[in-house]
Amino acid sequence: MSEPRVLFVTSNRIGDCVISSGVIREIGRQVPGARITVACGRPPAPFFRAAPGVERTIILDKKKLAGHWVELWKQVVGTRWDLVVDIRGSALSYLIPAKRRVIYNRSWETGVRKVEMVSRLMVADHPLDPEIFFDQRARDEAAAVIEPQLAGGAGPGPILALAPIAHQPGKSWPADRWGALVERLKAEPRFDGWRFMAVGGPGDRPPATPALRAAGARGLDFVGKGDILASAAAIDRAALFVGNDSGLMHVSAAAGRPTLGLFGPTEWWLYGPWGPKTRTVASNETRGEFAPIEALTVDHVFEAVLGLHDAFIGAPTPVEP
Repeated sequence: MSEPRVLFVTSNRIGDCVISSGVIREIGRQVPGARITVACGRPPAPFFRAAPGVERTIILDKKKLAGHWVELWKQVVGTRWDLVVDIRGSALSYLIPAKRRVIYNRSWETGVRKVEMVSRLMVADHPLDPEIFFDQRARDEAAAVIEPQLAGGAGPGPILALAPIAHQPGKSWPADRWGALVERLKAEPRFDGWRFMAVGGPGDRPPATPALRAAGARGLDFVGKGDILASAAAIDRAALFVGNDSGLMHVSAAAGRPTLGLFGPTEWWLYGPWGPKTRTVASNETRGEFAPIEALTVDHVFEAVLGLHDAFIGAPTPVEP
C-alpha cells in the first residue's frame, strides 16, 4: 500500500505561514506517514525544507490573471491526494482529485486568533502552536554572520534582536525612534554588556540604519544576510526580541523567544505574537480603538522592553539603602 499523499496550500506571507505552521504536525497526527507537498510564496518557502513529512515545496510566484493558480493546478492535478488542506480557501482545492478536503472559509473569522481558527479548521482538540523547523544549514548560516561580528568587536553577551520594519503601511514604528530606543537601552543598567542585533530582509536596510548606528560597537547586523530560516536561526540566538507587527515577530514567538510586538492601527488582540513569552505594546491599548503607530512613544516602548526583560530574564536586585 502506497504512503498517503497530502497537499498543504498555505500563504505567500511569512507571518501567516508561521501562524499556520502547526498544521504540519497535525497532518502527521491525522495521516500517519503522510508525504506532504507544501504550496506557498517564495519568501516563506525555506521554512518547510526541514519540516517533518514534507517532501516537496512548490513556490507560488504571483502572476497576472491568477496564472500562479493555473501553474499549481498543472503540478498537482495528476496526483490522487488523500488530503488537501488549503488555508487560502482557493478554488484550486475543489478542482483536484482528493479523498478529503479541509478548506478555509472567511465566514469563520469571528474575532478569534488565527491560530485558533486554523486549529478549528483541522478539528484539532488543542491549539496548533506555531513552530519553526530549524535545520543545521540555517544555524550554520546564522553563525557565519554573527560569529565574526562578535569576534570583531561586539564581544560576548546577551543579544536583543530588533526588527524595525513591517511591509504593510502603518505598521512600521519610525526608524529614528528605533535609534533613540537603543540609546536608552544602552544606558540602562539591565542591558549592560548586551548586544543589539538588527534583523530583516534585503530591502530593510534604511529602517534598520538608525538602530545599528546607535548600537555602535555593540551592534550586530543581520539585515539581508540570509533567507528567512537563517534569520529565524539568528533570532533564536537572542535572549529577547522587539519588533513591529511583522513576520519576524511571529518567527520569534514561534521560536520561543521572549517577544514584544509593536502595534499601531491594527488589532493587537487578534494579531499579536502567540505564546506564553509574548507581550504587545500599542499606540492605543483600548481594545477596538486605534491610533497611528507614530503615537507610540519611545518612553512607552522603553518601559515595555524593561517589563519584558524583568518577566523573562529577571528583575534587577533592589539596592539596599
